[in-house]
Amino acid sequence: MVNHRTGVHKAWRGFIVQPEMSQVILIRPGATLYDEQNRVQGVLDVPLSERGRGEAVRMAEMLSYSLGNSSLAALYCGPGENVIRTAEIVGKLLRLRPKRINEFRNLDQGLWQGLQIDEIKRRNTKLFRQWIDDPATICPPLGETVERAMERIKTAFRPLLRRHQNESIGLVVGEPLAKLVAAYLRDEPRVQLDEQWSCCEFEWIKIAPVLLRNGTA
Repeated sequence: MVNHRTGVHKAWRGFIVQPEMSQVILIRPGATLYDEQNRVQGVLDVPLSERGRGEAVRMAEMLSYSLGNSSLAALYCGPGENVIRTAEIVGKLLRLRPKRINEFRNLDQGLWQGLQIDEIKRRNTKLFRQWIDDPATICPPLGETVERAMERIKTAFRPLLRRHQNESIGLVVGEPLAKLVAAYLRDEPRVQLDEQWSCCEFEWIKIAPVLLRNGTA
């Protein structure tokens, strides 16, 4: 994975991951110029940067290596140029055609979109700190609430959980929606965000048993 604070591309925890029953590989897309400039992207459609495309290729190779002789049942992604292009790069290597699901679009961060994070912190220090620590209690101006985003995440996953019982699937989504997806799949009661979004990473998430009962949530 790529740590954008250091620019270092690291192997995935140094071991080969084997898929188990009912898991999701949650994949963050490669970087855009907004990521490189530490700007809030939200639902703005920004393409992969040159560095982001290279990162996506290397990440896809690492993901393929981690699968070994195993395979994914399907690969899904949200909308957005950087998300779709990352999914296509991953899908090409894994021989899977990405299926786009609009409900997995990123969190709309309203008037904060396009601004650098340092600028938002200067203008709204307390508000921004609360947004990071407990985003369910705050909403960016003219943005989308975490509660509403979680509802569409649940809506999108309902048919997927029924369709892919005892299977592993891949999902490419941007930050901060990826944080919400991870919390939902683990059935965690609270979400915390990062001041700097992660790019071009993947993690294996075993779906919480409560979500698998009757294939619904």
